[in-house]
Order: sequence, then C-alpha cells, then structure tokens
Amino acid sequence: MRLRGRVALVTGSSRGIGAATARLLASEGASVCVNYRSSEAAAAAVVEEIRAQGGRAVAVRADVTERDEVDHLVRFAERHLGPDDVLVAIAGMGVHLAPFLAYPWEEFEAKLLGETRAVFFVAQAVARGMAARKSGAIVVVSSGLSRHPGDGFCAHSAAKSALDGLVRALAHELGPDGIRVNTVAPGLTLTDATAFLPEVARARTAAGSCLKRNALPEDVAGAILALVADTGRHVTGVYLPVDGGVVMT
Repeated sequence: MRLRGRVALVTGSSRGIGAATARLLASEGASVCVNYRSSEAAAAAVVEEIRAQGGRAVAVRADVTERDEVDHLVRFAERHLGPDDVLVAIAGMGVHLAPFLAYPWEEFEAKLLGETRAVFFVAQAVARGMAARKSGAIVVVSSGLSRHPGDGFCAHSAAKSALDGLVRALAHELGPDGIRVNTVAPGLTLTDATAFLPEVARARTAAGSCLKRNALPEDVAGAILALVADTGRHVTGVYLPVDGGVVMT
C-alpha cells in the first residue's frame, strides 16, 4: 500500500471527485478525513464505505472558506487520525454560467475570493505542521478551463487560474521544507456537479478528446494518488491535465 501510515485530509469529499479520492487514498492505506459543508449523509456514507473495507476515516463538517472552521477541521483531523501528511483541496464554489458582458461583478468577486479562500486557509493551516516535519504533499484540484476557457465561464476560469498561480508560488516557497505542491486540472468529469450541462455539450467534449470519453471521478483520483504517493516524490509545481487528451486536439 502506497500510503500506509499516512493521514490525508480531502476537502469537499462527500461526493464526486472528492469522494472517489477519499476512497482511493484509503484503499492505499491512508487514514482519511472526509470534509463536507452540507452533505452530512453523503460524507457519512463515504466514511462507512472506507471502514467497511478495513480503513480509517472520519467525517468533519467545515466551510473551508472560513478560517475558524478550517482551524477546527485541521485540529479535529489531527486529534482523531494524526498530523496531516497529505492535503487534497477540492472544495470550491459552484459554477454560474453567464456571458462576460452580463456577469455581475458581485458574483464574479464572490467566485474569485471563495475559490482562493477555500485553498489558502486550509493549505496554510496544514502546511505549518508539514513544514515542521519537513514532509508533505498538497494537491489542488483546479480545472482545464483555467487554461482553455469556454463561453460563459469567465469567473470560473479566472478563479481557477488564480489557484494555478498560487500552487506554483507555494511549490517554490514550501519546497525547501519538503512539501510538494501540485495542480490536477480535470476536464469535463461526470459528476452531479456537471449534470446541469446538456447532453450535447458532454458528447461534444468527449468527441474532442483523444480517448473519446469524458472523465469519471476515479480517473481524476488516480492522478491525485500518483502525485501524493512516493511515485511523485520529485514532482512539484506541475499542472497535470486529466482530460483524455483534449488539450492535444
């Protein structure tokens, strides 16, 4: 098992990519803190599934855009599982599609600040302990739309681009402390968060990829595992697309 004896905190892990990541890291031996904001039953189900397979997991409610709640989250995980060796930051804001010329500044600002707060607070809280131990791995889940935007996604693209820049800065600054920081950028992934997209849009995206299909949450989780495990021990500051080759077409 590639993560035996390690503790992983996965934000936004009650469903979708986060839930798939929590299950996969647990299957590789990690003790997992499943973070959720509102989906208590879904988070409990992820924890029960992990425990049923012989793993260790706890669920903790916290809004990671609020510093006090993040501090509680990190303390809870450490008290019940141990210090965090791995952070996977997935929790973010919802997507509001609108053309730029009609996009309200207040919603744009809320999206930009919400996404960056959701990573900044938890990364800062966890990285302090990692730096003291001279070891740690952080993965921030961004989006392929940060580099390849689409119509109506101006706020989403800008917010995820901000995260990409933050990851590079953290990789540079935290590297001497033994902390690796990387970005995983999924393409269209089939989760309830993307269910609002019309079937024609999903089919068009799949047709535009080399693999001729859209990603599943487990596909993204596999890329995250490769980066946080020792297989990625000399990899930091990278932007890893998980899009079936869309960026090549």
